[in-house]
Amino acid sequence: MSVRLNAAQPYAIGLFRVVLGLLFAVHGAASLFGVLGGAAGTDGGTIAAGTWPGWYAAVIQLVAGVLVLLGLGTRGAALVASGSMAFAYFDVHQQGALWPIQNGGELSVLFCWGFFLLVFTGSGAYGLDRLVTRRTAATADPAADRAPIAA
Repeated sequence: MSVRLNAAQPYAIGLFRVVLGLLFAVHGAASLFGVLGGAAGTDGGTIAAGTWPGWYAAVIQLVAGVLVLLGLGTRGAALVASGSMAFAYFDVHQQGALWPIQNGGELSVLFCWGFFLLVFTGSGAYGLDRLVTRRTAATADPAADRAPIAA
């Protein structure tokens, strides 16, 4: 059983990445463009451009979410997304109460740890990271690696 599960691991990580990135990007799109109900607390509106920290968080959510969804620069985008969610938790939610269930920060915590996991696992199957890596490896000149270095 473990052999089959291990063989499916890249596909499970890839599916996890797609779902996590999509959900994160949707939060950013809702806040920036007022779609899908708009930003929280605005009755379908948007966050005013340049307001700290909401507008910047929404930009990070949209950009990092799309990058993670596509599997392009997954580890870097996931690191930025994880950090932004840690900031959101400690800056916004932690002031209300100690535990996430008490302060409404469950979603921030889940996004933070989900993206943190992707920092270490990478994009999994079907990510554009793999295509870029393959092309880079295929175009590298193997003769240059073996050339002697002159002093």
